[in-house]
Amino acid sequence: MSIPAPRWDLTNVYPSLESKEFKDAFASFKTKVADLDDYFIEVVSKTDENTPPDQLGPILGEVVERFNDTYTLTSTLEPYIYSFVSTDSHNKTAMRTLSEYEQASLPLQNLNVQLKAWLGKVASTLDASLEYNAPAKEHTFMLKEAAHQSKFLMSEPEEALAAELSLSGGNAWGKLQGTVTSQLAVDFELDGEIQKLPAPALTNLRTHADEETRHRAYDAESAAWESVRETLAACLNGVKGEVVTLNKRRGRKDALESAIEQSRIDRPTLEAMLTAMEDSFPMFRKYFKHKAKLLGKEKLAWWDLFAPVGKTGKLSFEEARDFILANFDKFSPELKSFSLHAFENNWIDAEMRDGKRGGGFCMGVQAVKESRILVNFDGSQDQISTISHELGHAFHNECAFQFDKTVLQQLTPMTLAETASTFCETIATEAILAQVTDPMEELAVLESQLNGASQVIVDIYSRYLFEKEVFERREEAELSADDFCEIMERAQMATYGDGLDERYLQKYMWTWKPHYYSTGISFYNFPYAFGLLFGTGLYAIYQQRGAEFVDDYKSLLASTGEAMAADLADRFGINIRTRKFWDDSIAIISKHVDRYCEL
Repeated sequence: MSIPAPRWDLTNVYPSLESKEFKDAFASFKTKVADLDDYFIEVVSKTDENTPPDQLGPILGEVVERFNDTYTLTSTLEPYIYSFVSTDSHNKTAMRTLSEYEQASLPLQNLNVQLKAWLGKVASTLDASLEYNAPAKEHTFMLKEAAHQSKFLMSEPEEALAAELSLSGGNAWGKLQGTVTSQLAVDFELDGEIQKLPAPALTNLRTHADEETRHRAYDAESAAWESVRETLAACLNGVKGEVVTLNKRRGRKDALESAIEQSRIDRPTLEAMLTAMEDSFPMFRKYFKHKAKLLGKEKLAWWDLFAPVGKTGKLSFEEARDFILANFDKFSPELKSFSLHAFENNWIDAEMRDGKRGGGFCMGVQAVKESRILVNFDGSQDQISTISHELGHAFHNECAFQFDKTVLQQLTPMTLAETASTFCETIATEAILAQVTDPMEELAVLESQLNGASQVIVDIYSRYLFEKEVFERREEAELSADDFCEIMERAQMATYGDGLDERYLQKYMWTWKPHYYSTGISFYNFPYAFGLLFGTGLYAIYQQRGAEFVDDYKSLLASTGEAMAADLADRFGINIRTRKFWDDSIAIISKHVDRYCEL
């Protein structure tokens, strides 16, 4: 008998949100923050660039150790609370606890601002001071990066006010978007009966084998987003308006400047990658047009974009698990053993249900040195890729844990955070392609791989264009729901071009993508493309080097919080500032397109 899609278990972290253990941890968090605040007042604030290095060094070390200690606790409390919020938005206790936690975190946010400002003030003596304390020296990269970021700070009172106001501003708008989209449900006829489907389940019908069902699901989804579009337009205006205002006050050129720095790349790297992506659109349109031909159509409508092609079937969760484990084992027995542990210990929440957020993600839980994964398993072959992807994130965390990296050393940029996930996804896809003999099965595998790649290259670029224009126009005035829809459709036309039927795009893409609704992270789109192409490039190197690649790869994953992306890439002889690397990675995808069109 097949095992059902599981729910995750975090009882080894705390018994419940109302348990003594959780409440004690929450109280400890407040105490640690208060003690850290006192240390800044009594010690840190009395130092400057004239403080002798032999005195400043130990203070730097103490600050690093106190922040690591506090962040270890927050990186346990926060994912624990979010595990309830993300899987049941009806849980009032979880919602209230999240709000209390966010309120209690404000002093820590303010201390972060003080830390950056102080490091900027003592930047000229950092190198000399770090020689006097080993723990501080081990965090050289993070400390110097924070010193650089101090140039883009408002005054401490202004930063404190901005953090406090965000709870009822941008952060509140983001939470509202999550609540509205997770609770949205639609009556839909499926398999001969009317079912109330949550939005993620409705979206997943885009992979249904029957076109009439896909078309109806597209119409139902569009109508559902239509019904909440004014609310979500207000949310998006609120979030982007706050980001625009704060960027101006902090002296940022634009939101993209901050995103590039957060990604630990530079504009030449971004431009090289974006140009290579743009030049690949004709190749992807070739894929879209051939898919339309296979479906007996002149052009793909949006509801056909994810339609299955070739011989596909439904998978049980058990079958997906066994396939992933078998193929991870071929790369590294350690990766298989780690993933088996994740499956057996209920790290994965895969069941679709009302109140649960759509999509997938992975979060690390520092106190127990584990991860938790959320997916919405519907039995489609795509879920193999999704679960593999999220297990890659978890393995990334595991490498950092194995190398005994501190929380501050684990702060990985979005670009490099997608490295292991893309790599694991590639392992699964390439393994399927290597073993299929039936051309129709091969076609289905290639379809899954190319569909995913097109989303990360073509669709991601459309999201980048969308967000770029939204930011530019939001500086002048609020945008209407119609404005957002018009910008989204135009961005999709610019990337998909004649590969899709321009009459049937998805103008409401902006409503349900949570990445748009964060004041802390803007342009959460191009890092996915970076991750796909960087991971693909690394996989090509693995094919050349074989088993000896694994140890270097693990070391790279453990170090993604401690260097610029270009420096880490250089370990493998990769120059990410030039077109060649990006073109070579895209060429690997192009070969799959050629094969797809032969079938």
